[in-house]
Amino acid sequence: MIPRYSRPEMVSVWSPESKFRIWFEIEAHACDALADLGVIPKEAARTIWDKGGKATFDIDRIDEIERETKHDVIAFLTHLAEIVGPDARFVHQGMTSSDVLDTCFNVQLVRATDLLLADMDALLAAIKRRAYEHKDTVCIGRSHGIHAEPVTFGLKMAEAYAEFDRCRTRLLNARAEIATCAISGAVGTFANIDPRVEEHVAKAMGLTAEPVSTQVIPRDRHAMYFATLGVIASSIERVATEIRHLQRTEVLEAEEYFSKGQKGSSAMPHKRNPVLTENLTGLSRLVRMAVTPAMENVALWHERDISHSSVERMIGPDTTVTLDFALARLTGVIDKLMVYPERMIGNMDRLGGLVHSQRILLALTQAGSSREDAYRLVQRNAMKVWNSYQTSGDSEVDFLTELLADEDVRKYLAETEIRDRFDLGYHTKHVDTIFARVFGES
Repeated sequence: MIPRYSRPEMVSVWSPESKFRIWFEIEAHACDALADLGVIPKEAARTIWDKGGKATFDIDRIDEIERETKHDVIAFLTHLAEIVGPDARFVHQGMTSSDVLDTCFNVQLVRATDLLLADMDALLAAIKRRAYEHKDTVCIGRSHGIHAEPVTFGLKMAEAYAEFDRCRTRLLNARAEIATCAISGAVGTFANIDPRVEEHVAKAMGLTAEPVSTQVIPRDRHAMYFATLGVIASSIERVATEIRHLQRTEVLEAEEYFSKGQKGSSAMPHKRNPVLTENLTGLSRLVRMAVTPAMENVALWHERDISHSSVERMIGPDTTVTLDFALARLTGVIDKLMVYPERMIGNMDRLGGLVHSQRILLALTQAGSSREDAYRLVQRNAMKVWNSYQTSGDSEVDFLTELLADEDVRKYLAETEIRDRFDLGYHTKHVDTIFARVFGES
């Protein structure tokens, strides 16, 4: 988590000030519940809120205490006692450190997730706008990186929209799974604290009570959460990789926005590099880096150990801050993406009409040719175009012309039947259907 790839609102979720404020709220809400149950005086609960709620916690003082105690929660409670006074003896009644740490961590993850969901909404809006803008912008589809058949650039955007819409649903599910609270005391038995305290704190903090928590909240929840972030990162990389390929000089069908005064290379003034999408590829790798440690955190010893703690102190902030930045960056890339329809048509035409080969194949079989013979007839004409393209970079041989001159093909198909198979509109006739499926609009 470095400033270069961080945005202030997400960073704030993980700041020491936010953490200690959440710790205080957990403890204070627990005191309210204990007071309602008659375990501690109501006046003490009010004093804790009054004095602690108005306080600004001294981070340096807490760190100073921790250097002696070697325990972060005790350091905080000691500092809180300095602020609250004698009534601080009623704080943390029947609780254990994990009650505070785990509940706080989940509060932070929920708050981080809400920011990520807002990021997703902005990204989806940008993708949808570009999808409709280029719904009918014809370009070549590629399989294995090789020209296949025509698609539209709008369909590429619709595919991205559907993918991130699925990611949003996964993130909502991950939020629900992570939004639990544990105030169950040592080894999770509620021996020294009433389960109603947990229910009160959970409701106050916007969480649900963990059904069974040993001394920690089960880490399979966190494993699923970080796995979800990893999938979202992979979707970011997929779109970024697509844009990077489309920006290659030999392709140049789309391009990152290049602002006035921007420089592409310290050595070569002509360069316009896909630096943002390359950056997104790297950031996606960083987010996925957290997935395996999160999975390994599931297997803790007995009712609790802290082998997960150091991992989560890093992957919690690092992954959410990085993903927040990446989603915002991708939104900007999509929003300003330069799209070149003429170049798309030009690239498609470089192969002299080969994109229609399947239509000729199907027409031959429907006219009575065996599939094997039809494939051979189409391929032998197609290879003439390929060979010309390989030597010149632009085919000087035309697929339609070769087919019309092939007597074996003409035994099955008249000239008009062949020419009819070279209509680009044939390939895009169901775009509206696909858009209706993706965007739910007729």
